[in-house]
This record gives sequence, structure tokens and C-alpha cells, in this order.
Amino acid sequence: MAKKEQPRANLLQGTLDMLVLRTLLYGPAHGHEIGKHIQRTTNDFLQMQHGSLYPALHRLEERGWVTAKWEKGPNQNREFKYYRLTEKGRKQLLVEESQWKQMAEAVARVMWPAAEES
Repeated sequence: MAKKEQPRANLLQGTLDMLVLRTLLYGPAHGHEIGKHIQRTTNDFLQMQHGSLYPALHRLEERGWVTAKWEKGPNQNREFKYYRLTEKGRKQLLVEESQWKQMAEAVARVMWPAAEES
């Protein structure tokens, strides 16, 4: 059963990676800010769970797509780990966006074939 779920897990993981990279395009942010941005932008449709978000951030850092550094927050009372998009991450985001667009268009052709014929 694990084999059948693997492609779906890869798709969801890749989608989360793309959303995180896209969020960091706006500038550095810590994990909570990234999760809130995605949640807010999707009108609460996507809720970022710590068990998914932080492993994704670590994975992106290992791949060199983001860098991370502990810094004081705006109130200067506490440090947060701020993530920044690297040049390698910017290039990967373009690849991810292109693949996502191709997949979305393919699914749309199956789901709404009449739209293609118009």
C-alpha cells in the first residue's frame, strides 16, 4: 500500500515546497509567518501543520534552495529562524511553477473538456 501512496505524497510534498519557495519570494520569513501567509492567501483552505511545514523547510535548506539564520524578531524579545530564498531556490521555483502549470492544465482538460472546445 505504501507504493500507491508514494506518488501522492511526492505530489503533496512538491506542492508544499513550491508554496514555501513562492512565499519566500516576497522576502525573509520565519516558519510561523510562512504558514500564516499560505493560510491567509488561500482563504484558510490550506492550513499549515508544523509536522509538514518544518520538515519541508529543513528539506529545502538541505537542498540549498533556502538558507536559514537565527535572528531577533521585530519586538527584539525573542529569536526566530528566518528563511531566505537562494538563487538556486529561485531557479527551482521556476521549474516547480512550470510543472505545476502543466499538471493543472492536463487535469483541467480531463475535468472540463468543453472549455477546450470553446
